Amino acid sequence: MNDVVPALDENAGALLNYLERRIGIDDAPDALAEVMTVVWRREGDLPADATEARMWMFGIAKGVLANAARGKVRRAKLAGRLRAVTAASDGAASATTPPADQGHDVRDAIARLDPELAEVVRLVHWDGFSLGEVAALEAIPASTVRSRYARAKRELAVALGIAAREPVVERA
Repeated sequence: MNDVVPALDENAGALLNYLERRIGIDDAPDALAEVMTVVWRREGDLPADATEARMWMFGIAKGVLANAARGKVRRAKLAGRLRAVTAASDGAASATTPPADQGHDVRDAIARLDPELAEVVRLVHWDGFSLGEVAALEAIPASTVRSRYARAKRELAVALGIAAREPVVERA
């Protein structure tokens, strides 16, 4: 039981928040359990440095989210096929409309961004990573993260109707 327990204790809340914001509060605990299982299974790979360990665990969480997304696509396709079969047997198609979103303007504007831009914004502002840490987590050059972040800020300002202000110096 080397450093896995303290690392998980220290990062479980942040990982749960990360997962909740991406897949919802209902599915996030299960995803966190999967992340923890992978961390335990790969305890020998856990970096000794606390910051690197955090980044490593968020990388695992990112993989768990990718698996969840693939599962969601499969379930949606299956649901579509079932609706088609049901509609054909009933003789009438029933269209279901999702309930109106109760979200805030900012969250909605972020959701409308290109997924790569939205992820940079979420990692910086919701999960507290620096731009350099985002680059390491996403395995892309820091210059790419900086340009994505700048583009995301411009697009969000337009979407939210915010007038241009003095440039803000971001932590790297």
